[in-house]
Amino acid sequence: MSFLGIEKKRYVVFGMANKKSVACAIARTLVAEGAEVLHVVRSAARAATVAKIFPGAPVFLCDVEEEANIVRVRDEIAAMIGEQRLDGIVHSIAFANYSNGIRPFHETARADFLQAVNISCFSFISIANHFRQLLATDASMLTISISSTRMAAENYGYMAPIKAALDSSLCFLAKSFAEFSRVRFNAVAPGLLKTSASAGIPGYIDSFLFAEKAILRKSALTTQEAADVAVFLLSGRASGINCQTIVVDAGMAVNYFDQEIVRKSVG
Repeated sequence: MSFLGIEKKRYVVFGMANKKSVACAIARTLVAEGAEVLHVVRSAARAATVAKIFPGAPVFLCDVEEEANIVRVRDEIAAMIGEQRLDGIVHSIAFANYSNGIRPFHETARADFLQAVNISCFSFISIANHFRQLLATDASMLTISISSTRMAAENYGYMAPIKAALDSSLCFLAKSFAEFSRVRFNAVAPGLLKTSASAGIPGYIDSFLFAEKAILRKSALTTQEAADVAVFLLSGRASGINCQTIVVDAGMAVNYFDQEIVRKSVG
């Protein structure tokens, strides 16, 4: 038995896009530890990708922008597992419309903001609600946040306030679920990662290279490092952790006055 004790446990992972996704790294690690993973993805193309990376793994389609789709996929998974329960759910879903480029925050379009908060934040609340009867009493709900929602990165735009709402929802969900279960709600908040999703953020490469310089060890955070923390939080070994956003940034947050960076900026 491994330290994590998740052999034969069953998890649902929402949001895998490709092999570079945080969701993919989490799923790989769960499988390596002996767990069963059910995948929920947005499109048939992504389902085909999952099938190549995880042959034989169950894959379901669900565009979380429409709540009815969450209800439908819940019913499909319920039919598959029968009387058995889910030991955890991973929510690795975010979307922002950058098709018009980066605009000042005060010019954020209402439709863009509401769409992003629906897909990136409310979907986690909705999944928890509709899947609650499929969860084991001590299951773990996990979402993916960002290392700081208080850093006004211009190219990240309005997504930071939405991630802040996602972080805030953890305690409210945990309190609600405490009435009938011991389900825990936590978030992993990585620093800048090299993923396909991040590649869609305007100017992200420059930010990523800066982060690499600002990290204490002078090397970038890896997706696997974020995934390892996620899998720990999904396991019973993290039973004492609830309502927390765990920052995984390799110490970047303490090092903005790094001498090398300061010299290059003012020299």
